[in-house]
Amino acid sequence: MGGDHGVSVTVPASLQALQRDPTLEVLLVGQTAVLRPAVTVAPSELQSRLRLVEAPDVVGMGERPSSVLRARRRSSLWLALEAVQQGQAQACVSAGNTGAIMALGRHLLKTFAGVDRPAIVTQLPTSSGHCQILDLGANVDLTSDHLYQFAVMGSVLASAVGGVQSPTVGLLNIGEEAIKGREQIQVAAELMARSDWLNYVGYIEGDGIWSGAADVVVCDGFTGNVALKASEGLAKLIDERVALAFSANWRGRALGLLARPVLQSLRSQIDPGRYNGASFLGLQGIVVKSHGASGVDAFAHAVKTAAKEIEQNVAARINERLEALLV
Repeated sequence: MGGDHGVSVTVPASLQALQRDPTLEVLLVGQTAVLRPAVTVAPSELQSRLRLVEAPDVVGMGERPSSVLRARRRSSLWLALEAVQQGQAQACVSAGNTGAIMALGRHLLKTFAGVDRPAIVTQLPTSSGHCQILDLGANVDLTSDHLYQFAVMGSVLASAVGGVQSPTVGLLNIGEEAIKGREQIQVAAELMARSDWLNYVGYIEGDGIWSGAADVVVCDGFTGNVALKASEGLAKLIDERVALAFSANWRGRALGLLARPVLQSLRSQIDPGRYNGASFLGLQGIVVKSHGASGVDAFAHAVKTAAKEIEQNVAARINERLEALLV
């Protein structure tokens, strides 16, 4: 029910995900009177793998997490996470209120032993493939221990889902020199460097995210969210300027026709929708957050991300590693 577009995106995206993955089953949690008309147009084979779960209440995108905890026990978000808690579902995907997802996730699913705070992580394209970056907004004020925990969880995710044998881990900073950065970043760097398990490569600057300087990039939520949103804005600007340049006159239009296959290929490679689906690492259950403005293809990718984490047993693998290193 959440996000900028609600069921007009989430239901078609769920049907698309079901069509692409014959092993998938989906619980659509929300106001069934609104959901049912969007579902009845689907082929019967897809409907057989769908179940509607009535949730009379909806969490507003601007609601405070504290008020959600007190007064939204019959909301779609609460009941979706409760389905994971009770074993009725193996993952929850939502485009709703990020703060509410975090608060309800911690309340209903709890964090693993050794994890103080969950982190939001997503995959981004780089010049050499892709990287995992965390945290992207769940935690603004972090200690060095939190950053170290994020490094461990991100490394396990990169190995489990990305197939990287020994993921390199970089700490996002304002410079690569050892004396740069705030005290908690410097202490976190020492913790990571001393770890026999982490493949820590040192500080990286903002451009290192995109150059592939590390398979896992660790930062606080304020820095990570600003870096992500600024990058999304720049990508949109470049796309608009390229389109404008190729439509300005007949020469540009002619060149645009010649360059169209290359541009379409490039656009598909860096399309944010291909990387939609940010996971809340550290919770005792799989929770994936879709961008609120996502379209159908992007939300379907978030569902695919959740399914892949189920398949790779990511939560259990993170817990196993955390017990070995942190508990």
